[in-house]
Amino acid sequence: MAAAAAASGATAAVESVVVVHNVAKRHNVGTLARSATAFGVAEVVVVGRRDVSAFGSHGSTSHLRFRHFTSLATACAYLKDKRGCDICGVEITDDALPVTAHPFRRSTAFLFGNEGTGLSQKECEVCDFFVYIPQYGGGTASLNVTVAASIVLHHFGVWAGFPERSREGSKFVVAEKPKGQSRGLYCSDSIEDVIEERKARRENACDIFEENGSSHPQESNGLGMMFTD
Repeated sequence: MAAAAAASGATAAVESVVVVHNVAKRHNVGTLARSATAFGVAEVVVVGRRDVSAFGSHGSTSHLRFRHFTSLATACAYLKDKRGCDICGVEITDDALPVTAHPFRRSTAFLFGNEGTGLSQKECEVCDFFVYIPQYGGGTASLNVTVAASIVLHHFGVWAGFPERSREGSKFVVAEKPKGQSRGLYCSDSIEDVIEERKARRENACDIFEENGSSHPQESNGLGMMFTD
C-alpha cells in the first residue's frame, strides 16, 4: 500500500495523472475530466490536438490542471523527470496485470487507448507496465475509454489511500472553484517550459519534412510562425 510506504518515508505524496493522446472524439475529454475529478487526479496531460472539448465535464474542468504537449516524447519526459511518474498503459497485453491486483509503485500516469484500436505500438513503447480490467460477462469485447478510466482511477485511489470526499445528502460535496485560475483550459507554463515545448514542435516538424523527402532549409523557414501560440 502507498500509505505504508509514505509512513516509512519511502515516498512523497502519490498522485495520478491522465494522459490523453490524439483523442478521436473531442467530447471524451470532458467526460474523462469528470471522472478524473471524482477520483482525485492531479493533472490531465493532453498530447497532440489542442482543440479538445470540455462538453460533458459538468464544470469539473475548473478543478483540474490541464497541460498540453505537441509530442508524446516531450509529455513522457515531463511526466518522468518533473512529476516522477511511472507510465501505465491500460491495455490487454501479454504482460498486463489485472488492475484489481493494484500493481502500482508510486505516482502514475495512465495512458488509455482508443476503444476501437487500443494503444498504438508507439504508445506501448513508452509504458513502464500495463494493466487491464477483468470482465466477467460475454456481451462486449471492451469498455469505452471513460468507463475504463473510471474503474482504473478508482483502483489507484484505493491503493494510494486517497481520503474519501465528504458527503451531503445523496451527493458528494463539490469544492469551491479555485481562485486566480487562468481563463483558458490549459495551465500557464514557465518561460523555460514554453521554450522547450516550441523547440520540440520545431524538431517534430523537421522530422516530418525529412520523412517526406524534404530537407531543404528554405522549406522550414516558416516553422517559427507555424508554432506561435
